[in-house]
Amino acid sequence: MRPRKRFGQHFLHDQGVLQGMADAIRLKTGDRVMEIGPGQGALTDYLYADEGLHYVAVEIDRDLAPLLPASYPNIQVINKDILRVDLSEVFASAGDSNEDSAPWRVVGNLPYNISSPLIIKLIDHVLAAPGTIADMHFMLQKEMASRLCAVPGTKAWGRLSVMIQVTARVDYLFDVGPESFSPPPKVDSSVIRITPLADAHLPVARQSLDQVLRMAFSARRKRLSNALKNLELNWAELNVDPGLRADDVTVEQFIELAQWASANPVQG
Repeated sequence: MRPRKRFGQHFLHDQGVLQGMADAIRLKTGDRVMEIGPGQGALTDYLYADEGLHYVAVEIDRDLAPLLPASYPNIQVINKDILRVDLSEVFASAGDSNEDSAPWRVVGNLPYNISSPLIIKLIDHVLAAPGTIADMHFMLQKEMASRLCAVPGTKAWGRLSVMIQVTARVDYLFDVGPESFSPPPKVDSSVIRITPLADAHLPVARQSLDQVLRMAFSARRKRLSNALKNLELNWAELNVDPGLRADDVTVEQFIELAQWASANPVQG
């Protein structure tokens, strides 16, 4: 079946890469798995087991979705756009409802055009329902992986880096070249692991943190005192150097700035 451009399909066929992903994920008996975009089942072949796993596959392609149960008899297939799927509903209704049941393992070779909103959606779910997701393993565009794994002081450090790392640890695993896909994408890819922190929570209103991040990184060459001047921050009350630029500000410092801005809103 030919890949569909509108779904951003690039089918992974490199057996070494597929085995590498399976080895990194290391599923075990009792795991509950959600695979996003299984396509023709290349990665599913390495992960699926008839017994010992509860396996849910979310596939948007209405031609591919009906083919999956024939190869994987006990798989639960959801033929929807993952961005429109109610994760709480799926996780609550699938498998054992026992409170002690295993958290979910989320995996996928993500279409590049949805990776950012999808990861934000999953992180939002982690915040709303702590303990539901154990980890996430994704293949995505190398540039995106670099941003998620970035540290302060690097060019890749940005708004998305902070938003994810507030609640999760991101580990870079390995790179994958275009030749591993059909058709080959025009960019390199990377595999990463996202592990929600044990005490994952957002210590400040999401809107406040997002406002600070957008302002800071939209003027990332400016000092914070200039980039955030409209927030009228009292720098004397903050443990953040106003001379820093956004590229050098840590997650903890951004949270402190957002907390102060939230507690001291600018009067209209």
